[in-house]
Amino acid sequence: MQISAIEPRRVAVLALDGVYPFELGIPYRVFGTADGRYEVLTCSVDGRPVRSNSDFDIAVAHDTSILETADTVVIPPCDVLSILKDGLSQQVSDALARIPPQARIVSICTGAIVVAAAGLLDDRPATTHWNFSADFQRRFPRVRVDPNVLYVDDGNVLTSAGASAGVDLCLHIIRRDHGSEVANMVARRCVVPPWREGGQAQFIEQPMPPLASPGTASARQWALENLQEPLTMADLAGHARMSGRTFARRFRDEVGMSPGRWLIQQRVFRARELLETTELPVDRIAAEVGFATGTSLRQHLHEAIGVAPLAYRRTFRAVALTES
Repeated sequence: MQISAIEPRRVAVLALDGVYPFELGIPYRVFGTADGRYEVLTCSVDGRPVRSNSDFDIAVAHDTSILETADTVVIPPCDVLSILKDGLSQQVSDALARIPPQARIVSICTGAIVVAAAGLLDDRPATTHWNFSADFQRRFPRVRVDPNVLYVDDGNVLTSAGASAGVDLCLHIIRRDHGSEVANMVARRCVVPPWREGGQAQFIEQPMPPLASPGTASARQWALENLQEPLTMADLAGHARMSGRTFARRFRDEVGMSPGRWLIQQRVFRARELLETTELPVDRIAAEVGFATGTSLRQHLHEAIGVAPLAYRRTFRAVALTES
């Protein structure tokens, strides 16, 4: 894809005291791989080196004045125990006040606690790392915490779970801005999946199953290769050589949702790709991804992202024209 000389979107990453170095690097690694579509800059509250949660400090090139010109502000996880107890320092509050109202605010992992402490998550849905979800909800009762999902997109405020979910969310933002083709390209370059199934339930600490227990991964892969077929629970369980009850239980343990919900999610995702990259009619796309009718596709797409298929296609055709 040829890219015109359009102005890149500015992503400002705010490194606070006790920042986690790995998560701090995620925005640059992901957005910085998108062939110049984003400019990623990192700042601290005063432009000075910031203490990490490891045994080294991190030098940054900017102070929070860059927040005033940012299209997206990312807040990685940091030392949040003091924030949970005492709230934000005046210095951090002043820094967050510099973010323009039209900017998109993104948190990775416990960075959501910083956003919530600033009052920016009141009466909004959000998520954070499952290990902090209970404390998060107690400290910020006005936030509608969902501890089961990998990320939440609430328009101009987006939150994610742990480190890998931060990658998922950055890819989601690229997909929202530029379509699946660009997001998939970035995912390939970063050697990560472009779309991860399930929620946080699959990562919560729990007793390990016996080593001899078969999982459901092979059945999921088989389903992805046969989405156009009218797959049933019995089909999936039979492929995994389990009873329906055992399969449903293990599937939910591994993926964090029911097989039926997962199938719909995968079909909607594949339909979005076809809407973005082909001129196939809606009824044909419905058949290609396993929905019985175009009406069924329209219903599920609207439930997932709130738009009709043709409106979704027009949106990404406009994006493609802008970049060609």
